[in-house]
Amino acid sequence: MSPAEHAEAYVLILYYSRNGATARMAAELARGVESSGIAARLRTVPRVSPDTEASLPPVPDEGAPYCTAEELRNCAGLLLGSPTRFGNMAAPLRHFLDQTGDMWLDGSLAGKPAAVFTSTGSLHGGQESTLISMMLPLLHHGMLIAGIPYSEADLMHTKSGGTPYGASHWASRSGGELSTEEQSLCRALGARIGTLASQLRSRM
Repeated sequence: MSPAEHAEAYVLILYYSRNGATARMAAELARGVESSGIAARLRTVPRVSPDTEASLPPVPDEGAPYCTAEELRNCAGLLLGSPTRFGNMAAPLRHFLDQTGDMWLDGSLAGKPAAVFTSTGSLHGGQESTLISMMLPLLHHGMLIAGIPYSEADLMHTKSGGTPYGASHWASRSGGELSTEEQSLCRALGARIGTLASQLRSRM
């Protein structure tokens, strides 16, 4: 085994959050991952800017650290999150993924479980299109996409976020605070990816 394979296994929770809602979802997903017995690693990405000069510090002032390529390469599973931008993921997260061509070439992420999550300002503001479009680069990487099964009762009872395609949050309903059902579904999805990551890793 390589040194990376000997290291502690973790699920990478990689997200971009502008106003904090997606970051709150990431924290709930991390609780779900860790309840399955595997470590969760929270990471974010910097904003993108048309300014050609460096405009952000190499380490954020608060919140999760910026993700490195090696952290993505060596994860046992991935949870990818973004607020919606016209039905798609935000540009900073897309920019980060656009730089992973070498991982696509060598198959670093192939066969690893992944899931997606999003937050929108309105109930019908593009949650499902954002989730599905976020899956596309992961499918190109050969990752195994998992959603939320309807055996999770809160998927039927939620009056805010929550879809079978991934965890979601309706930000304007509660001022950005997650509803009880949204929290539950985030944790359920985190636990599902954590369990799948552990099971798949044990068979390698």
